[in-house]
Amino acid sequence: MLCDGKRETGNGKRWPLADADCRPIPDSRFPFPAPSRRAFLISTAAALLACDSREFARRHGARLRLSVATGPTGGVYYVYGGGIAKIISAHVPNVEATAEVTSASVDNLKLLRDAKVDLALTLATTADDAAKGEGAFGAFGRVPLAALAVLYTQYTHLVTLARTRITKLDDLRGRVVALGGPGSGTEDIAIRILRARGIDPIRDIRPTGLGVNAAADALKDGKIDALFWSSGLPAGALLDLASTPGRDMTLVPNDDALDALQRAHGTALYFHATIPAGAYPGVDRAVGTVGTSTLLVVDRGMPEPLAYDITRALFAHRDELVAIHPEAANLTMRTAVLGAPVPFHAGAERAYREAGAWPG
Repeated sequence: MLCDGKRETGNGKRWPLADADCRPIPDSRFPFPAPSRRAFLISTAAALLACDSREFARRHGARLRLSVATGPTGGVYYVYGGGIAKIISAHVPNVEATAEVTSASVDNLKLLRDAKVDLALTLATTADDAAKGEGAFGAFGRVPLAALAVLYTQYTHLVTLARTRITKLDDLRGRVVALGGPGSGTEDIAIRILRARGIDPIRDIRPTGLGVNAAADALKDGKIDALFWSSGLPAGALLDLASTPGRDMTLVPNDDALDALQRAHGTALYFHATIPAGAYPGVDRAVGTVGTSTLLVVDRGMPEPLAYDITRALFAHRDELVAIHPEAANLTMRTAVLGAPVPFHAGAERAYREAGAWPG
C-alpha cells in the first residue's frame, strides 16, 4: 500500500498529507494473490493513518510543536492562550505548544491560514468574516477554520477618565479615541459600534490605532480621551490603569449600539453583556456593553485525533486553566458548543459527543 499523490487540505501547508489519496498501486513484480477483505481493510486503515505524516510520527513518539496565536500582553487572550499552551504541552501526548504574542483576532486568523500558527483565539465576529472572506478578509480571502470551543464572553470596554466627562458614545465626537491595534478584533468591533451610532470613525473622531497597553498609557498621560478594548474580565492593562493613583478610570456604556448592530449583522454574533460592578477598582456600577464570543479555532485540516486530544485535555484539566485566568471558570462542555459561527472540527465534535454535550 502506497500513498499515491496528495491533496491540499485547508492551507495546503500545515497538514500536507492529511487527505492524501491512498490506494493500492499494482506492481507486476509481486504476482501474489489478492489479499483477503479483512487484510485489505486493515492495511488500508494503516495507510490512511500513515498518510498524515505528522500525526503518524506523534503517535509513534515524535515531538510535535504547535503555536497558539493569542494577543497583546495586556489582554486576556495572551494569558488565557498561554494557559491553553501549557495544558497542551503537559497533557497531550508528544506535543509541545507555545503561546505567541500577536495583534489578536484578525492577525491570528491570517497567521492560521498562512500556516504560521496552529491554533488561534478569535472573536466570533472575526471568525465569521474570515470564513466568508468578508470585512478585513475581503482582499485576503477565506480562512478554512474550524472551532474547538467557545471559550468565554468578550465585553466591549469603552474606557475613559472622569476628567474627560465622556459618559456616552455620542460624547466621542471630536475626541482622540484609540480603536485598537491594526489587525485586532477590537478595531473591527469599535468601528462597527461607532457606525451603528451614526459616528464616522474617520471624520467624526480623531482615531488612533493603539493596542491596549499603549492606549492605557496614553490615556493615563492625557494624550488620548478614550479607548476601546474587547476583552474578557479582567483585562490586565485596564486593571493597572484603574489602580493608578489620581486617574479615575470610568467605563462608558455602549449597549445602545446593539440594536443597530443586530439589524446589520444578526442576533447570533452580538449580544448584551454587562460588566459587573467591582470588575475593576473604582468601577462601582454595572455597565452595559456589546458582547461577542471568544473562540478557540484551528485549521480544518488539523488531524482528527490531535483536535480530539486537545479538546479533551482542555476540559479534563480545566482547573489548571482557571488557576491561570478566572475567565476559564466560564468554560463548560455545555457552553463550549454554543454560539460558534463556523463548523466544529470533527475531532472536537467527537469529544463533545462522547461526553454527552453535543446538542441534538
